[in-house]
Amino acid sequence: MVTIISGTNRPNSNTLKVAKYYQETLAKKGLTTNLLSMEELPDDLIVSDLYGKRSPEFESIQELMTASAKFVFIIPEYNGSFPGVLKTFIDACTFPDSFYEKKACLVGISSGKYGNIRGIDHFGGVCSYLHLNVLPLRIHIPAIKTELDENNAFFKEDTLKFTDSQMDKFIAF
Repeated sequence: MVTIISGTNRPNSNTLKVAKYYQETLAKKGLTTNLLSMEELPDDLIVSDLYGKRSPEFESIQELMTASAKFVFIIPEYNGSFPGVLKTFIDACTFPDSFYEKKACLVGISSGKYGNIRGIDHFGGVCSYLHLNVLPLRIHIPAIKTELDENNAFFKEDTLKFTDSQMDKFIAF
């Protein structure tokens, strides 16, 4: 099972648009995926699901993480790194069942010109600690507001080439 994680809880985010693009494109390539947006997390996650507690609202999310063998993380840049909600989510998930010795690919996006290079690097450190094996091809998409067309799909030749290559490598990973 493959799960795509939209790494922010910001409503109407470009992150979720990119996550849906990946889901649709992977489906065209024959890979069925699940999509989890951080918007779906329980509002009281920080008090209800950390430190061994488990709310009924989070239980189905935890089951999805445990059942998934591969993950695609779409991660926006927040203050030169990745969103705190994504780290809190990782902390709330059961260790080692959720991510240990599983596979992931990382996609960084930003409204600036570097495509969340630092945030993807920071998140890569978290992945290493979790023994989550990361596909070497990490994509960084800058100026995300100029990358998506009216149908929330990529249209620029270089972006299409690199995301398509990453998805092909991820399927084979």
